[in-house]
Parts: sequence; C-alpha cells; structure tokens
Amino acid sequence: MPPELPHEPARPGRDDDSGGDNNMRVAGMIVGTALIFIGFLDIFLSISGGFEIDFIPFLIYFGGVAVWSNAVIENTTLRYSIIAGALILAAVFFHCGEVLFWHKQVVFWGTVVVVMYFMFNEPKKPT
Repeated sequence: MPPELPHEPARPGRDDDSGGDNNMRVAGMIVGTALIFIGFLDIFLSISGGFEIDFIPFLIYFGGVAVWSNAVIENTTLRYSIIAGALILAAVFFHCGEVLFWHKQVVFWGTVVVVMYFMFNEPKKPT
C-alpha cells in the first residue's frame, strides 16, 4: 500500500476567480457614489444659491445611479429596472434641455430619503 499523502487544508470562503469580480464591484460602487455626489452637489448648490443649471448635473447624477446600482444591487430585476429608470430620466432631461426648480427639489429630497433609509436600515446578518 502506498503511503498516504497529507491533504492540503481547504481555504474557507475563497473561490477561484472571486477576487476580480469583487474588485470590479468595489470600483463600480466608488465611481457610482462619486458621480452621484458630484451631480447632487451641483444640484444642491443651485437650489441654495438660487442660480439656474442645465441638464449636465442630472446626466452625471443619473449616470452615477446606474453605475452604483449595477455594482450593488443583487436582484437582477430590481437592478435593471433602476438602471433603465435612471437612463430614461437622464435621456428625458437631455431631450428637454430645461431644468425647473421642482426638478431639482425632487432629486434633492429623493436623495435625502434614500440616504436616510440606508443610514437607519440595519443590514441583516447572515446566520
């Protein structure tokens, strides 16, 4: 009988190619959050300063929403619905070319509600 070779211990929680996919998700989260912040900051400053803006901050904002949701949301139906909604809204603002005061208010308060949800919603811990 041949002698038994020692078995290599299993590495828990590590897949073969999970590192590259995880890096792309983190990069998507960072880029999406940065784009959302840049677009939101321009919209917020135009509300508080009282000056008018064109559609470019809305394109940046909704593009960031699309990138962020692609990286973060696991449910494919919800992910692609949010991406489609964000891109449609960006296309509508691009087509109209005009931003009214209530457009800026809706984006501002919608962002405040979403941020408050994520601040106070405690994620479920896996058992």
